[in-house]
Amino acid sequence: MFERNKRLNPLGNAQGFTLIELMVVMVILLILAGLVGPRIMGRPEEARRMKAKVDIQSLETALKMYYLDNGSYPTTEQGLDALVAAPAVGKLPQGWREGGYLEKGRVPKDPWGGEYIYLSPSEKGDYNLMTYGADGEPGGEGKNSDTSNWDAE
Repeated sequence: MFERNKRLNPLGNAQGFTLIELMVVMVILLILAGLVGPRIMGRPEEARRMKAKVDIQSLETALKMYYLDNGSYPTTEQGLDALVAAPAVGKLPQGWREGGYLEKGRVPKDPWGGEYIYLSPSEKGDYNLMTYGADGEPGGEGKNSDTSNWDAE
């Protein structure tokens, strides 16, 4: 009888991968993982810093929308919470958008688990938005360095 599902190679044997072929493929995959893995996994601090820059840019966009609706930025006292709930202190906004200005309805934490610092007005302009980095303290170098909207561009 014919077996319809059995394919034969020119020698008449059933086709498939041998254990040796599978081992060679596995070794190649492990070598590639060994070369690529450390390059990706060895940069967690760089990834955190990039996430902080992206978060700051996103918060800047929300602040600009707030400004367009209300004619001013939230004060330092009102803080970034003014982007998710109408402020109850200071100069009350007249055109505050129902539902707020942030997509998820909450102010994100910085990549190190701290709060973003918001000052308005600031020495550099209408506002300053920053994170102090891994140590949570102003200044520092490397993973402890600050990231601000003034250097996130």
